[in-house]
Amino acid sequence: MSVRIDFIEASPLWKRALPTRKLTRDAVAAAVAESESRLRRGAEMSVHLVDDARMRAINAEWRHKDAATNVLSFPASDPRRVSEARLLGDVLIAFETLEREAAEECKTLADHFCHLVVHGFLHLLGFDHIEEADAEKMEPIEIRALARLGIANPYAERELKDP
Repeated sequence: MSVRIDFIEASPLWKRALPTRKLTRDAVAAAVAESESRLRRGAEMSVHLVDDARMRAINAEWRHKDAATNVLSFPASDPRRVSEARLLGDVLIAFETLEREAAEECKTLADHFCHLVVHGFLHLLGFDHIEEADAEKMEPIEIRALARLGIANPYAERELKDP
């Protein structure tokens, strides 16, 4: 099942930084497969490639947090009815935060981008990670989806530190 993806390149910082369209399509396909979600034929989503200033403004408006963040998801349907939804929602990714985190975590920009796409997309499907029990469902899907793309477990370092 493929998802139709609309791209909104709201920042020139994304130009030629990454093959965002291909990476996004591959990441979403892997997330669909690993989540075992049943989606309606013709399901659609949008990916907004923004800068930190835009992300900060959106984060302040919608989450009352006056700071940029790496990824935000805005689901368009009730998670219990996502299989019937034509419009899944929007995923926004901030370039400068992506770039900074990738450098800090010694990851390639492409690998970190794919992780954020998978993570954001899973939120559109109703997955969450605020509660530990929810994270225990969501994170293994992320890990398997990224493994399909040849990307290492993004939580491995944290898992090594946990007792």
